[in-house]
Amino acid sequence: MLTPVVRLVTSVHVAAVMVLTAATAMAQGNPPPRPDPIRMFLDCSYYCDEQFLRKEITLVDWVRDRKDADVHVLVTTQSTGGGGTEYTLKFIGLGPFASVEQTLKYVAPSTATSDETRKGIAEVLKRGLIRYISESPLASRVTISFTDPKAAGGKAADPTKDRWNLWVFQTSIGGSFSGEQSTKYRSFRGSGSANRTTDDWKLSFAASGNYSSNKYDLSETETYTSISRNSDVSALAVKSLTGHWSAGLVGSAGKSIFLNYDLRARIASGLEYDVFPYKESTRRLFTVQYTVGVDRFDYKEITVYDKEKETLIDHKLGTSLSLRQPWGTASGSVDFTQYLTQTDKYRLSAYASTNVRLFKGFSFNIFGEASRTRDQINLRRGEATTEEILVRQRQLASGYSYYMSFGISYRFGSIFNNIVNPRFGGGGGDVIFFN
Repeated sequence: MLTPVVRLVTSVHVAAVMVLTAATAMAQGNPPPRPDPIRMFLDCSYYCDEQFLRKEITLVDWVRDRKDADVHVLVTTQSTGGGGTEYTLKFIGLGPFASVEQTLKYVAPSTATSDETRKGIAEVLKRGLIRYISESPLASRVTISFTDPKAAGGKAADPTKDRWNLWVFQTSIGGSFSGEQSTKYRSFRGSGSANRTTDDWKLSFAASGNYSSNKYDLSETETYTSISRNSDVSALAVKSLTGHWSAGLVGSAGKSIFLNYDLRARIASGLEYDVFPYKESTRRLFTVQYTVGVDRFDYKEITVYDKEKETLIDHKLGTSLSLRQPWGTASGSVDFTQYLTQTDKYRLSAYASTNVRLFKGFSFNIFGEASRTRDQINLRRGEATTEEILVRQRQLASGYSYYMSFGISYRFGSIFNNIVNPRFGGGGGDVIFFN
């Protein structure tokens, strides 16, 4: 692939293009660009190293609010089949560039370091900005060059030859230890996964396990130890049917002391419909999914319904919405689960989250979730002890749950955001207040 590199050199030809484009803009009723550098607003707070990008890209003025910008760059991400991340950069022209938009992509492989990823994003960002900078006062100092891999002695890779046949494997193990004079904690965990993703099929297999123990010295003669063990395996096979429809087969199994399961297994199949085409998933996704499955339960202790084991049939209906637009982000879901063999056992849950820019510098965010719980068939018979409640060793009966948070923020002052000064930014120690 040819990689363009931006360099600050004299170019009379590009200056002529700038004058011609500005004249065209005036003829169409749009005002020509200001006699200062292009103003850019980067909408990438969670995915990009903005300080690094500001130092690398000095051809534009970085601003804090999209309403002050000539170009709004909206960055969205999604996972690739190889375990990497695909970054989609949507360049949205504003003001004199209102009709100028383009979309570029950068794929960071799963083995990429954070430095390699931010450098890759910087190069794609430079490439997209050329279209706007060519109409700015800096156009006369910009040229584009490229390096031919053949001329450099390189050899293009053949994407059709893959000895792994698109399979990606990952394993991890870890642990942690902590303690004080009267308490001790230790934890061990491990996981593994195998995935293969193509346009037609998505295959995923995963397994994980966790062990943790907490030891409390309640007195000189009394000690309490809490032990938790959890393990899970899951499998997923999805077939792409059309640009909006897909069919899937899912399976899972696990055990949990807290949830009173020696074994909990489910296998189900179903359909999913996306109101928007799946190819637009980085910007908007609105899915409706329905599955029917068989559940097998083996309990560690007899339940409140006098069951040691049982087999049930369930069905699940879920909707999910995810939007990332210039005005902000929004996501939400509503899920309903019911046992068809015991229709009075069901669960209804919903969550919603949004972060909206209402006007210049002012944003509002809210998150909330709630559930109606009528499916706790796994509860142990008998009363829970005080220790089991405090250390969450045992699930308690509950008819509902909820959580909500909200906030507002307002920034004002200089619109520019070009300077990076990291001094005293990474030090530790105590904070001292002077009165």
